Amino acid sequence: MTVPRPAGPSETPAGSILRRQRERESSARTYARSFPIVPARAQGMVVEGVDGRRYLDCLSGAGSLALGHNHPVVREALRRTLDSGAPLHVLDLATPEKDDFTDALFATLPKGFADRARVHFCGPAGTDAVEAALKLTQTATGRRGVLAFTGAYHGMTAGALAASGTVAVKERVAGGGAGEVTRLPYPYAYRCPFGVGGEGGTDLAVTYAERLLDDPSGGVVPPAAMILEAVQGEGGAVVGPDRWLRAMRRITSERDIPLIVDEVQTGVGRTGAFWAVEHSGVVPDVMVMSKAVGGGLPMAVIVYDERYDGWLPGAHTGTFRGNTLAMAAGAATLRYVAREGLVARAAAVGAWMTARLEELRGALPVIGDVRGRGLMIGVELVDVAGPLDACGAYPADPDLARRVRSACLERGLIVELGGRYDATLRLLPPLTITDEEAGEVVERVAEAIVTVVAESLGSGSGGTAPGSGPGGPTTYGVGGLAVGWGVVAPGLDPVAGAGGEVEAAGDGFVAPGAGGAGGAPGADGVDASARER
Repeated sequence: MTVPRPAGPSETPAGSILRRQRERESSARTYARSFPIVPARAQGMVVEGVDGRRYLDCLSGAGSLALGHNHPVVREALRRTLDSGAPLHVLDLATPEKDDFTDALFATLPKGFADRARVHFCGPAGTDAVEAALKLTQTATGRRGVLAFTGAYHGMTAGALAASGTVAVKERVAGGGAGEVTRLPYPYAYRCPFGVGGEGGTDLAVTYAERLLDDPSGGVVPPAAMILEAVQGEGGAVVGPDRWLRAMRRITSERDIPLIVDEVQTGVGRTGAFWAVEHSGVVPDVMVMSKAVGGGLPMAVIVYDERYDGWLPGAHTGTFRGNTLAMAAGAATLRYVAREGLVARAAAVGAWMTARLEELRGALPVIGDVRGRGLMIGVELVDVAGPLDACGAYPADPDLARRVRSACLERGLIVELGGRYDATLRLLPPLTITDEEAGEVVERVAEAIVTVVAESLGSGSGGTAPGSGPGGPTTYGVGGLAVGWGVVAPGLDPVAGAGGEVEAAGDGFVAPGAGGAGGAPGADGVDASARER
């Protein structure tokens, strides 16, 4: 038996906890490597560590916390349920809490779907809901294969992993996960798989999929389903064009192929629609839901067209299929998002943040692309010393991205990486983000990138991008002041520089100075696309 070593005389409480975690937990841990902090309290978008340092959380439990941490509506739902004496575990028996959650969920479904929908409560992780969706369609069609896309992420269990695009995780698993998967190209304008980008790349993706399925020598046996994300989350906030999604619906309908849309990360208002598929007007056959649908507590469900409801009792079961507390929290969250107009709020604030980051991209060439929908935003960082590809994009720069992530953490901002080569900063703030917090997020991202670029070049000369900032010409680069943004390189200003502390107007939030958050996260080479579901 291994006895943990006692803390050394100079070891902080946070350091002691982190050390014990390294010694006891598996090497598969991910976020703990990226963020060497020990959260003790949290409220809204603010997380406070045991050392008293506070951070703006732009990860939100990988999108699970639609209302941020410990929202009063969620806390009240949990207290009410606990005080009622309701059974917290009843397998899949009917309960008032389940009935109420189902009512709240069906009220949010795309028009024309709820009146013929069935819901199945799965194990508490999104990956189990993906497995259920695959099993459902395989049972209904009598087929095995699945159509999936490049850049996809659907989970870590066998079928979900097989449908995912991430190679780094799959190549270490014998067989790469179970299932027969045909991979189709996902439209990705910045790094178009066909090398053309824009609408031309979208058209080619549609044509490729259609002709492959109709080619008698194409090698594709009629599949059980097509599974896709309307916006690829772990794939780097890549937005599937609405007309492409409508084309996938047409192609699958014409060939009697069930369409599964994975809304695990995009759901509950995050993209500026309650469900991301609604932007295109498409009604899928199956919707996969988890993360925010449980109000921050573990829960996953699939909702599907009743004509596919052909499996036998126990065909997909599990001990924790729908936790009473998660149902209460989920129902409260769904209703609050709808009642308070947070879907429109996510669209508006997300558009503002994206526009500001686009301005920053005009001044900082290392920002290759800014994209996303609503409060699901990606900032792809590139190596401007590398060669341009066929679409005019520089190579991804994962090392720069890791250093910027670390610099963000030093400035009191939690952001994670994703996308190809883990070179995309992913912003997933809660839908309750305030205007002041949105400004702080953009400001700290800007400062982190400017600082890291300055350190990389090791020079004091800066560049000017005319008209790129709200205050006129904005100077960025290697140690210069970013006029109009309040962004400075370390040492130039005690108010916003790396050596000081910044107070966000209105919320009393104080960001720690640089150097207080620990070493460089991600330096151990962990693939940040290996996410929990």
